[in-house]
Amino acid sequence: MSLQETLELQIKKAVNQLYQADLETVEFQATRKEFEGDITIVVFPMLRVVKGNPVQIGEAIGAYLVENVEEVLRFNVVKGFLNLVLSDAYFLNFFKGVSDFSDFGKAAHKEGAFMVEYSSPNTNKPLHLGHVRNVLLGYSVAEILKASGKNVYKTQIINDRGIHICKSMLAWKKYGDGETPESVGLKGDKLVGNYYVRFDQEYKKEIAQLIAEGLSEDEAKVQAPLLLEAQEMLRKWEAGDTEVVGLWEKMNSWVYKGFDVTYKAIGVDFDKLYYESNTYLLGKEVIKEGLSKNVFYKKDDGSIWCDLTEDGLDEKIVQRSDGTAVYMTQDIGTAIQRSKDYPDVGGMIYTVGNEQEYHFQVLFLILKKLGFDWAQNLFHLSYGMVDLPSGKMKSREGTVVDADDLIAEMASTARKISEELGKIDSFSEEEMTALYHMIGLGALKYYILKVDPKKRILFNPEESVDFQGNTGPFIQYTYARIQSILRKAGNTTESSYEGLELHEKEKELLKQLQLFPEIMQQAAANYNPALIANYTYELVKAFNSFYQNVSIVMGVDDPKVKSFRISLSRSVGQVIKTAFSVLGIQVPERM
Repeated sequence: MSLQETLELQIKKAVNQLYQADLETVEFQATRKEFEGDITIVVFPMLRVVKGNPVQIGEAIGAYLVENVEEVLRFNVVKGFLNLVLSDAYFLNFFKGVSDFSDFGKAAHKEGAFMVEYSSPNTNKPLHLGHVRNVLLGYSVAEILKASGKNVYKTQIINDRGIHICKSMLAWKKYGDGETPESVGLKGDKLVGNYYVRFDQEYKKEIAQLIAEGLSEDEAKVQAPLLLEAQEMLRKWEAGDTEVVGLWEKMNSWVYKGFDVTYKAIGVDFDKLYYESNTYLLGKEVIKEGLSKNVFYKKDDGSIWCDLTEDGLDEKIVQRSDGTAVYMTQDIGTAIQRSKDYPDVGGMIYTVGNEQEYHFQVLFLILKKLGFDWAQNLFHLSYGMVDLPSGKMKSREGTVVDADDLIAEMASTARKISEELGKIDSFSEEEMTALYHMIGLGALKYYILKVDPKKRILFNPEESVDFQGNTGPFIQYTYARIQSILRKAGNTTESSYEGLELHEKEKELLKQLQLFPEIMQQAAANYNPALIANYTYELVKAFNSFYQNVSIVMGVDDPKVKSFRISLSRSVGQVIKTAFSVLGIQVPERM
């Protein structure tokens, strides 16, 4: 039985004996730093069954616990909060009870599997800063769910069809003069992205010309010859035109190779890929079934809709009048195919920006109306946009921050700041390059993941690589410091910690370590890596305070104390490594 379970049982006994009342639950929370105590019981909810002054009730329960629970040394009451001070023996027993801190925080396997979708790019442009937040968030949530004991399948849907894909294809056909990634020495995704920008440039010229000839702007936008050609190309693609499909396959293959390079550089992977070009047809079949079940209805122009007004939403088109699919069609088809491919999946998590919140409300509701039980367990992991000091990014205008360029810039920034601070030991040039990549990528990932997903981020590369404060490099540097301490300590003999009196800073560190499994479960339940990131920062702060206030190796005469402090340091390092691993961040053995 855990201490919290023991306390809850004893508090219920106390209330029953002292007030002849029965408590259903007991509310615990961490003791606020300005008060003495290790765990706090909130008295106010007890007033539903116990009448009286909350301070007096707290005093009475506190006295009972000191008498009946050996781990409780003393207490104090602040208003309606009962703060308990726990014995050193309790914390030492916790520490001795963990056989291996390298697995601490990870739960045993439980029933249930999740599918986590992230990235899901379009094949008409390279990955950019917005994709980076998506990829980091989705990958980390998948890793956290795994650590919490779940089976997880990591996936993405490649958006490889549609008018936007045809725009880059048409621009390459008209203006590309046979260029290939090899002929120009450019990653395939970047080459294709350049032609998406080129289409927009030429399209705007045509719009301006049509306006000059007397058309309104709205008329010009829909009558521009380039757009009409792109629409015709899409129709030919859907009809299976050999030439168009061949061009589509060639240009998409360039993009996939480019994406793979970027994913490898970021350090993420996938278990299963889905392609929109395959799943949108599945969706169209479901639309037919939905019509027969009156889930959908057909308008006079032949378009097919779902009326969701009774559910507080609006009417949603699921197939155009010309029979072509919309995004909703393909998302319906993809979800159904995934449920068939992975029948053990109990929930699907879609990592997509918050501008698509309404889309996912509609998607989940339509799937429920179609009668799929698993549709109850779909979740939109919505996140805010990433802004830069220079303003908002626009793909078609070529004003995005390319993910590859960003990764290279982060490594360069890490090198510059590290050299200015003299943070790096004697490394070979190859070792330094690898380390700067690790620090730069760690800075980027931590800066993004420490923020609650729902909040927007203003990304500042220089600020993210700071070696002080709530940053990835600060935590990486602390981990490297711990490894240095362990190397200096050499082989130490573990000894019994019976009767050891804890320093205040040792106790604070043990309290912080003890929280990790609960934080991991909370992060999994809320799909929120920020809980792990900010926990790790608090752990590192506690360790640095411990490091600055007590001797660990040098000047420690008592072998029992020395052994304990070395073991404690090692355990903190192991938890930092585990926490950062689920964030997708590596830690250096030396810096």
